[in-house]
Amino acid sequence: MSKRLTMLSLSTALILAAPPALAEKAWANTPLQDAIARLTPEQQATLKAYESARAAYTRRVDVYWRLVELKRRKRKAKIAAGRPVTVEDYVKEQPPVYNGPNRPAEIMALLPKPPRPPVEPHEPVAVVADFLREAETVYGFRPDRVSEDDFMISYAIEAIRLGLTRDQVVRLYALETGGAGAQDLQSGYNPKTGHAASTALGYAQLLAANSIEQVRKWGPEFATRLDRLAEEPGISYGKAEALRAKAACVRRMIANARTVPDNWPAHVAYAKTANGLGMHALNLDGNVGPWMQVVKLRGIMEYAAKKGLHRLTGAQLELMNLAGPGSGLEMLQPQGRDMPTSNFFERGGYERNPVVHDKTGTQLLARLDEIMDRNVQKAGAQQFATIFDGVARRLAAGGQFQTSAQAAAPSFNPFGSFNPFGSR
Repeated sequence: MSKRLTMLSLSTALILAAPPALAEKAWANTPLQDAIARLTPEQQATLKAYESARAAYTRRVDVYWRLVELKRRKRKAKIAAGRPVTVEDYVKEQPPVYNGPNRPAEIMALLPKPPRPPVEPHEPVAVVADFLREAETVYGFRPDRVSEDDFMISYAIEAIRLGLTRDQVVRLYALETGGAGAQDLQSGYNPKTGHAASTALGYAQLLAANSIEQVRKWGPEFATRLDRLAEEPGISYGKAEALRAKAACVRRMIANARTVPDNWPAHVAYAKTANGLGMHALNLDGNVGPWMQVVKLRGIMEYAAKKGLHRLTGAQLELMNLAGPGSGLEMLQPQGRDMPTSNFFERGGYERNPVVHDKTGTQLLARLDEIMDRNVQKAGAQQFATIFDGVARRLAAGGQFQTSAQAAAPSFNPFGSFNPFGSR
C-alpha cells in the first residue's frame, strides 16, 4: 500500500471508527468528512469494513515482526553462549497474509486524494563511477582493468588456490550475475538513470561494507602479494613501480579501514564515506579484485567448517552469502531448515527480496538451486565453467603462472598463450 493510500486509509478509519458526535466535531467541514457523508449507508459500511480489515492486518504484521526480532535476539544470545537452539526458538508461521475485503476502488474514487507525504531525503546509491572517483581522489588509486577472460582466469586460479570448487564458484556467479554478468556488474544498475539498487559489485556481489571488512582483514596480504609480483625476475622497472604504487595505495586503505570499529553497522556507515567508497574500487582491479572476492567466499566456507559443515554446494554457499554466514548456516541445520525464512532476515531485507518470501530454509535452498540450474546455461556461466576447467587442468599438470612482465601487464594472462577454449 502506498504512503498516500495509507494516509487516506488512516484518516478514513479514524472518521468511520469514531462515535458520530466525536467524528463530526473532529472532522467537520473537511473535504474527506464531506465526501464520506455523501456516501450511501451501504458504501460507508463497505468502506469501514475494508479500512478496519486493513488496520487489523497492519497490526498483525507489526506484532509478527516484533516477535521475529525478539526470538532472533534470544537465539543469538543462546548461540553466543554455546547453548543449543531448538525449534521453539523460531517463529513457526509465515508472515500474515491479508485476507480481508478487496479495496473498494469505486468508493475510493469518490474520496479526495490526500496530500502527498513529504519526500524522505536519502542519498542515492553510489555507482562504479563514484567508486573510481573516490579511489583516485582519496588514495591515488586507479584499478588495472583487464578483459573478462583474464579476470575469470585470475578468479579461477585464486579459487583453486583457496580450495573452492567449480560448482561453488560458477553456480554462485550464475545466481549473483544472472549467468551473463561482467566483472563490473553492479546490483540493479540502470544505465538510463545512472541509479543502482545497492553497491553490490562483481562476480560475488560484494557490498561496499564487505570491501571495508576485507581490506581491514586481508589488505596486508594483498599488499604483500603485489610487492612480490614487483620483485619477480624479468619484470620491467615501470611495471614493478606500478605494482609497488598499487601496494602503497592498498596500505593507505588498510590504515583507514582500521580506524573503523570492527562491526557490521560501522562498516556500513563508513562505506557511505569517500574513504569507504574508494576501497570498493579494488573489486575492479585485475590483481586484487579476484583475490578480494574469492577470499570473502573462503571466509564463509571456513565459518561453516568451524561449525561442522565441511562441504558446501554452490547453493549452500550462496545461501550463507545471501543471508549472512550465521543466518545461512541456521537454515542448513535440522532445527532451522523447516522454519520460515522470515526468521533469518531483517524485515526490510525480507520484504525487498521476493525470492525469500513464504518459504522455509529448505525451500529457499531448493529455489536457489533452481535459479542456478537455469543460469548456468547462459553464455557467461558457460564461459566461466570452461575457463575454470582449463585452469584446473593446467594447474594439475604442473602449469606455472606466467612470469613477471606478462603477469604485471595491464591486461595479463597468468598462463601466457593458454587457451581455455582449446583442445582438451
